[in-house]
Amino acid sequence: MIGEVTGIRRIRMLYLQLLYRCNFECLHCFHGKRLQHADAFTAEEAISLMTLMHDQYGAEAVTLLGGEPFVYRDLAQVVQQAKQELGLRVEICTNGYRIEPRLTEIAPHLDLLRVSLEGIGSTNDHTRKAGSYQSALSALDLARQLGVCTGATMTVTSRNIGEVLPLARTLEHFDVGQLKLHCLRPVGNAAAHPELLVTDTTAYARLREELQAAKLTVEVIVDEDLSEDGAPEICTPAGGPVEIQRIEADPRGALTMSCKAVGKDSHAFWYEKTADHIVHRPSATDELTLAVPDVVYGRA
Repeated sequence: MIGEVTGIRRIRMLYLQLLYRCNFECLHCFHGKRLQHADAFTAEEAISLMTLMHDQYGAEAVTLLGGEPFVYRDLAQVVQQAKQELGLRVEICTNGYRIEPRLTEIAPHLDLLRVSLEGIGSTNDHTRKAGSYQSALSALDLARQLGVCTGATMTVTSRNIGEVLPLARTLEHFDVGQLKLHCLRPVGNAAAHPELLVTDTTAYARLREELQAAKLTVEVIVDEDLSEDGAPEICTPAGGPVEIQRIEADPRGALTMSCKAVGKDSHAFWYEKTADHIVHRPSATDELTLAVPDVVYGRA
């Protein structure tokens, strides 16, 4: 259905939000009040969607998210099926809070553990949860011991923009391969915290200069909205792209192609769990009608 409507024939990665439930209530979380909802994929539904994306759209990888994926009861089953049955590259994006036993269980089938951090020490803990900084570092240390590659994500805010470089330096000590920097978007919980927005965009230029001069061993990937002039306008071929990098499925089955549309209920496509197929539900506010551009990432 996606190909028939858009011309897209290949989707390289599925971002699969397994459930809304989370053990954190982060100030900037795009899910907002939806974290209180019980929607979730069953293991069978998750595996069916991964299979559909692999067979029909050539998906090579899956990133498992939530909510918090490590509170998902059937995480080990989903990870094992994705790796052993479908041959997908398996990544997990987690808050890293007290995940050691389950991480040890799934490590043989996991290609990348990506931990979310929002600064150093108390800066992170104020945004996320008390004790979450040290717990996340412990998870990264265990992953290193288990031979699992690691990465980190950080949403840049007015409170932590000065700690991007110190965090990158810290991550180097844990052999973390990549730090991915996201731009804060005022949706979900972030809509209630406008003080987190970076209003002086020249701060982004200074951040980039610092990162370029630092000669880091950790690779830093930057959302191009984190620049003084914002992201460049991206032109696509007539008729749209044949291939896209990702599509995100939320626990209800709503599918989103642009990161800038996530959290805004602008879904043009839905995965119907019981029927195991994708349907097109156009609206005046969906991401196709509004031509929502995707996020552009580049190296710092």
